[in-house]
Amino acid sequence: MKKLSLVLISLALLAGATATLGGCSSTIENRDPSGEPFPSVEATSLAGETVRIPEDFAGAPVLLLVGYVQGSQFDIDRWLYGAIDADLEVALREVPAARGAAASLAKGFIDSGMQRGIPKDEWGAVTTTYGDAAEAIGQFTGTERPRNARVLLLDANGIVRWFYDQGYSALKLKGLEAALEGVTPAADVDAD
Repeated sequence: MKKLSLVLISLALLAGATATLGGCSSTIENRDPSGEPFPSVEATSLAGETVRIPEDFAGAPVLLLVGYVQGSQFDIDRWLYGAIDADLEVALREVPAARGAAASLAKGFIDSGMQRGIPKDEWGAVTTTYGDAAEAIGQFTGTERPRNARVLLLDANGIVRWFYDQGYSALKLKGLEAALEGVTPAADVDAD
């Protein structure tokens, strides 16, 4: 009984901290960042590895599936299934972007919850961002309609070559496939 009381008190404190510290950051107007460089952010994979986006993917295209709230996982999963079914030859990364001070405080709790729902051998493909990194991504894409994934195809230089944030669409997946065909790895530069 004492253990249950401690759990309930802890949950109440976490709920209070979330409300007090701005667990729901202000909404940022959506924007299409196509043609712009993705902001340099540091993320941590669920496997515990530090990842620099877009720097760690330089030299090859990468498809980022950004989610701002837990409810965006449904949309992210549809994009993942579509990309895998279409056999897209591109690195895929889920990027949960948990904005707000409360999310930063609950980082361990949030990450462990995701780990429980994802097979361990896939933890490296989920790179979580909190605090300034999540805020930078939110400023870059906007956060209106947060349940919709932000789907960004970055070229070998980290430039957004395709973007969509209106929910999964099989027709838009075809557009993504076409855009990917036009995105080639970075050209090798000969040192003379």
